[in-house]
Amino acid sequence: MIDQNDVMQVLKQHRDNALVVTCMSASRAWGRVSDTPERDLPIRPMGKASNIAFGVAMARPDLKVIMLDGDGSLLMNLGTLTTVATQKPENFYHFVMENGVYAITGGQPIPGKDVVSFKGFAEDAGYAGYYEFGDLEEFSVNIEAVLQEKGPILICIKTKPEISDTPPGMRPPAARTWIDALRDVQGHLNSG
Repeated sequence: MIDQNDVMQVLKQHRDNALVVTCMSASRAWGRVSDTPERDLPIRPMGKASNIAFGVAMARPDLKVIMLDGDGSLLMNLGTLTTVATQKPENFYHFVMENGVYAITGGQPIPGKDVVSFKGFAEDAGYAGYYEFGDLEEFSVNIEAVLQEKGPILICIKTKPEISDTPPGMRPPAARTWIDALRDVQGHLNSG
């Protein structure tokens, strides 16, 4: 398994000009490494970030869209895989941080944790490409080539859980709300 922070460092090196859409715990991890928040869109509702990222990819085929999803979030909205595969956005790169738990809510195991194959779901749905990494070196060596392929691509990364044990209502508020992030991203997209 890979430390999610190491995954984010590697992705930062290969991001180029892509818009990065994140969900829940991936938002926290990406926020620690990103130095271009005007191109980051953190989405809070669990299970919905992939739909928003897909919508942006469809609306802006000229823009590479990287979706940083969690296995728990994707499990809540598997239908998005079929929708993405059917529409075939070539600029859509869907990363799934597979840690087997709902990390943001205390570490409860996701249903089917040892049975579910998101790579298999993507393959069956008809994604153009699908990968699975559990070793940082293998991921680091291959990610540049994966990001050059035409999407939609699903990249599953076996990560160590980074569990939040502070109840959601007691956590400090985010530095930027998702509404602020949306305005920043919209301004960046309109200026480019």
